[in-house]
Amino acid sequence: MRSCPMSVPPTASTVHLPQGSWGTVLDGLCALFPRIERSVWQDRFARGRVLDEAGQPLGVDAPYRVGLCVRYFREVPQETPIPFHETLLHVDTHLVVVDKPHFLPVTPAGGFVEQTVLARLIRTLDNPALVPLHRIDRHTAGLVMFSADPASRDAYQALFRQRRISKHYEAWAAPLPGLAFPQVRRSRIAAGEPFFRMHEVAGEPNSETRIEVLERHPMHWRYALEPVTGKKHQLRVHMAALGAPILHDPFYPDLPEPQPDDHARPLQLLARRLHFVDPISGMPREFVSELELLSPE
Repeated sequence: MRSCPMSVPPTASTVHLPQGSWGTVLDGLCALFPRIERSVWQDRFARGRVLDEAGQPLGVDAPYRVGLCVRYFREVPQETPIPFHETLLHVDTHLVVVDKPHFLPVTPAGGFVEQTVLARLIRTLDNPALVPLHRIDRHTAGLVMFSADPASRDAYQALFRQRRISKHYEAWAAPLPGLAFPQVRRSRIAAGEPFFRMHEVAGEPNSETRIEVLERHPMHWRYALEPVTGKKHQLRVHMAALGAPILHDPFYPDLPEPQPDDHARPLQLLARRLHFVDPISGMPREFVSELELLSPE
């Protein structure tokens, strides 16, 4: 998928206009997104919420052009506030590191647009160039790194592509007395059903997690999890596959009927520590979450 220039705000969604005979961009968007009323699109155009590839607002009568990169700002009517707040741990010219609370998404998705770490940070730091270097699930708490400068962004993204950054998580789950630790789980993870769940399938492994036990209690153990790879929901899938799904996991091993978030029962998974050699300064860096998982015992 082609990308729009980095000058366009990262909180905007992207669509490249396909082949079609519509006269205007407005007509095309109405056809591509039939669930959104034409009046809603007209309002977005009027407020400068539909942009071209240069980040300039498109007029409501802008002619349709196949391949045009259009960026628009998703808006959720009456978006439910998330009553938890991120904590800024580090800010410099190149890098921003935050502690993300449970239930808060990193980037816009589904019914969340303004109630995301990215949208909040852009407002707080007045920096529309912010882009997450990696992501953790909405249900997971802990460390997230953001690039603050497009000029140095690729150097930091390479840390993840080339696996030159160590990520350490903690989790509470059921005991696994039948396994020897440290344990390494390797498997092939693929998209499942519904679309937001993952599962293990036969085939060449594409995921790896190193697992150690930090505390042992009668009903729950506290685990240290080190993902070598970064597949979606990897830690949650691996722990569930071992027979110890992470405590309060709403997706694994079973998916219950949809229900509102239970803020009293957050997923007991924390992105605890990141360490790497800084690609700009050449110095080792380490960030540690200030959050703690409460013992369920």
